[in-house]
Amino acid sequence: MIAFNIFKWISELFTEVLFSPFQWLRLSLASADKGWWFSNAINWGFLIVLLLLLGYWMKQSLKFVREGTEDIS
Repeated sequence: MIAFNIFKWISELFTEVLFSPFQWLRLSLASADKGWWFSNAINWGFLIVLLLLLGYWMKQSLKFVREGTEDIS
């Protein structure tokens, strides 16, 4: 019975707390004139963060290759 309650709490955490900004975005902003731009702003933000992290990772990888500490086996 406790295990069922834990899964129920996890589902309520995601549906009621963590996804509430997306629910607000879908119901209020997406129905406006510029709804497409507001809806996709989050996706563009994720893409920018992903590209920044990829650039940092590639820079660090190049640094380790130049130092000779990269494990190339």
